[in-house]
Amino acid sequence: MRSDNGSEFTAIALRDWLQNLNIGTTYIEPGSPWENGYCESFNAHMRDEFLNGEIFDTLTEAEILTRRWVDTYNTIRPHGSLGYRPPAPQAVRASA
Repeated sequence: MRSDNGSEFTAIALRDWLQNLNIGTTYIEPGSPWENGYCESFNAHMRDEFLNGEIFDTLTEAEILTRRWVDTYNTIRPHGSLGYRPPAPQAVRASA
């Protein structure tokens, strides 16, 4: 798993869990978000397009709205790097 050096990724409990699953970890250099560009871009879009405009009253509401946003992001929302097409149809074309 490739991630930045945030405490949520470097916590001993997570590192032990990943090790038990035989999942290796690599960490990008501190202050180098371009080394993990896809994830950093997704996180920025999720924050700007979704999280900044929501106040969740319950965990269930957060889960439902997050799933809905991710589904829209992956199947409907146009992406500039794909010629302003959504990524899911692009992935289907690439695998055909």
